[in-house]
Amino acid sequence: METITEFLIDWGYWGLFLSALIAGSVLPFSSEAVMVVLAGMGLDPVGCVVAAALGNTLGGMTCYWIGTLGKTEWITRLGVSTRQLARARKFLSGRGALMAFFAFLPTIGEAIAIVLGLMRSNVWLTGSAMLAGKTLRYIVVLATFRGALSLF
Repeated sequence: METITEFLIDWGYWGLFLSALIAGSVLPFSSEAVMVVLAGMGLDPVGCVVAAALGNTLGGMTCYWIGTLGKTEWITRLGVSTRQLARARKFLSGRGALMAFFAFLPTIGEAIAIVLGLMRSNVWLTGSAMLAGKTLRYIVVLATFRGALSLF
């Protein structure tokens, strides 16, 4: 994992985009760590947030696409438990595509995107809401990191 992270850091914004894409999919990865290191190395914070948010949204939309396939047994094989899917369904019941804003949440975020795909929510609204939520999350992570650095 450390070697992969170092490789992605060497790639700069493209490495951050790729790490965020991986993290946004059903594969476990920490794009936040890559972003914090790159911002600490002097890369433009706005560029870091843009690369991370776009990559993570694209990764989240792969979860949406998996949901459109409609095969729950495939979804559980990818590491998303039936319990997570049930929690996501309960969370989304009676709500629409704008709930994709919460796809940044740990543990349940991928399930939210998958359930939105199962529900065939509007792809453009889903993608836009997901981008907004993930962008806000990366801004908060970067601001928190920079704030913590100013203490030292």
